[in-house]
Amino acid sequence: MEPVSTTTIQPSQEDRMEIFTIGFTKLSASQFFNVLDEAGITKVVDIRLHNTSQLAGFTKRDDLAFFLDRVSGISYAHEPLLAPTAELLEGFKIGSLSWSEFETAFRSVLRERNVEGALDRSRFEGRVALLCSEPTGAHCHRTIVADYLASAWRCPPVTHL
Repeated sequence: MEPVSTTTIQPSQEDRMEIFTIGFTKLSASQFFNVLDEAGITKVVDIRLHNTSQLAGFTKRDDLAFFLDRVSGISYAHEPLLAPTAELLEGFKIGSLSWSEFETAFRSVLRERNVEGALDRSRFEGRVALLCSEPTGAHCHRTIVADYLASAWRCPPVTHL
């Protein structure tokens, strides 16, 4: 009779990381935290260029970190390396850049920044939601970032909350 192995196979890093995206505009605080809780999010990574605006309400950087921890036990990090440049963001907002032009330019910025190598991948383990303000990911840089990281780090497909 062959001995039974008691070795536990540890999941690969790819198996421990799931990327989600969420925007907070048009959501009440209750809706926002419920969506995160229902998805089992363990960490929110804020990828906004400006995250302290008075217009952000409950999602201003320090308030959001406090509420995430107290309401849902979710950790918070701000990662400006994943935000677009001010020039790109402004160009898209005022219409001098189409979505397609913005997307192409921002992907180039992510490559130039070498975000997949520059970021500590272990900070993204678990069920991580990339946060921005747009209500949907359709024309938001968080979709570009999520797809870029999922491809570079060989993660499961991205889920947009």
